[in-house]
Amino acid sequence: MTRTPLRVSFAGGGTDLADFYECESGAVFSTAINKYIYVTIKRHGNVFNESIRLNYSRSEQVQTIDKIENDIARECLRFLDIEPPIYISTVADLPASTGLGGSSSFAVGLLNALHGFRGERVSAGQLAEEACHIEIDVLKQPIGKQDQYAAAFGGLNFFSFKPGGAVSVEPQRLNNGGLKSLFDCILMFWTGHQRDSSSVLTEQKANTPMKMASLLRMREHALELQKLSGNGGFDITKFGRILDESWNFKRQLSSKISTSEIDAWYRTAIESGAEVGKRCGAGGGGFLLFIVKPERQAAVCQALSCLTQVPVAPEVHGTQLCSPFVQ
Repeated sequence: MTRTPLRVSFAGGGTDLADFYECESGAVFSTAINKYIYVTIKRHGNVFNESIRLNYSRSEQVQTIDKIENDIARECLRFLDIEPPIYISTVADLPASTGLGGSSSFAVGLLNALHGFRGERVSAGQLAEEACHIEIDVLKQPIGKQDQYAAAFGGLNFFSFKPGGAVSVEPQRLNNGGLKSLFDCILMFWTGHQRDSSSVLTEQKANTPMKMASLLRMREHALELQKLSGNGGFDITKFGRILDESWNFKRQLSSKISTSEIDAWYRTAIESGAEVGKRCGAGGGGFLLFIVKPERQAAVCQALSCLTQVPVAPEVHGTQLCSPFVQ
């Protein structure tokens, strides 16, 4: 069994796509959160009619790997040359397609479990690169590399994406309770909408040459957050200013990143006392994140009572092998 965290990206999203970092080095500032995807693997019993059983939001019972409809599961099994019979089950703390990197967390967690199934322990870097290979090179998804690395490494990180595909990971160490202070000011709300990010990212990918100026500024936002955290503490006002500017630039990358409904919720939160906010991910639905000082949070929650608040905290660990007997 593996447990793999989801993530919140604060700044730099879009610069982790090859269309950008092959021209200009990319940078993302993000954190893993205490919401997870769990993957369990076992040898399937020979008394069952099928050789492969796969349980996620649906159930598949097939005889060969080629017949698996779940793209990530099929290609992970192929990549690691896993022989049936095999049983795979996955459950998550939050719905899929919500802007928190769930697909990549699933890929990383499944690869980690499959390596464990083979008796292998591999590095976080290897898991991240294998997940990138499967999602980007094999499945041709129009995505970047930040989600796989966030899921594999965990923690608060500054990621750099270099021409040629190399990635550097710089953990950010906040002193004097800086990380707790940051999360004490974060409110996240579930919009109730699950959206496939592929169409948004395909448009964003196509727009990259025309949006280089915006993406360069978004890369600078990630660098500014790195510098801010490098001071040891965390100035929430400066953090909010950077986050707000980055969100305004991100909205320009695709016509589908925001919606009139999301914009209305955003205005309501700001009018009720939120400092700034953003939508998580690329799909036009999912989660809304706001920076709200503690004394104003009750008013914001009341104003957005039509949405479900989801408390989150930082997660310092990336994907982990767990005992199958843990309750």
